[in-house]
Amino acid sequence: MRQEGTIALVTGGNRGIGREVCRQLAAAGHTVVLTARSLAAATDAATGGEVIPWPLDVTSEDSVHRAAEAVAERFGRLDVLVNNAAISYDTWQRAVTADLAVVREAAETNLYGPWRLTQALLPLLRRSDHARIVNVSSEAASLAGMGGGTPAYTASKVALNALTRMFAAELRAEGILVNAVCPGWVATDMGGPGGRPVAEGAAGIVWAATLPDGGPTGGFFRDGRPLPW
Repeated sequence: MRQEGTIALVTGGNRGIGREVCRQLAAAGHTVVLTARSLAAATDAATGGEVIPWPLDVTSEDSVHRAAEAVAERFGRLDVLVNNAAISYDTWQRAVTADLAVVREAAETNLYGPWRLTQALLPLLRRSDHARIVNVSSEAASLAGMGGGTPAYTASKVALNALTRMFAAELRAEGILVNAVCPGWVATDMGGPGGRPVAEGAAGIVWAATLPDGGPTGGFFRDGRPLPW
């Protein structure tokens, strides 16, 4: 069944930045597929506007396949993909002593998850006239100002930025805009207290998800302004 209006899918939508992105998109009139690793968590978070909960584990091929099938069956296309799900803000680690099992686990969600999901949903994004892909990154992934610490999270986000550039280059001719966005230090479960309001961090992601045709692609932004790579 096809449904009119913009269709967006957001990973990690049950809390923090992801939940607020879902809320803002729904408030603007988009139909939002809010995903979380458990259906219960997604259902609890799916309030306000046209928000549809769906269980999705981005590290699971089967889960990703089921989500792609569900979107195809219900909507026939996808207009916006927000790759937000992330884990392992490993502030306790240093690169010289890092537990590589933690690094591998982070990469499965933070890098391979978005890669896997984008590949699976690309046929549906190609059916949209205005497809947008937003990879939620971090200024910690900027090589221009990088130091030490948080090696699992940082390395996985650096790789996500590289993936953003590659997807953008390969999809530019099809009009699919692909950008990375840093929401800044936000007061979420991952960011901890002291950060700025979640709504402010989410707004930059929504900006990238709703860019007009001819907007930037292959960029790295915060609050709609470029960040150094």
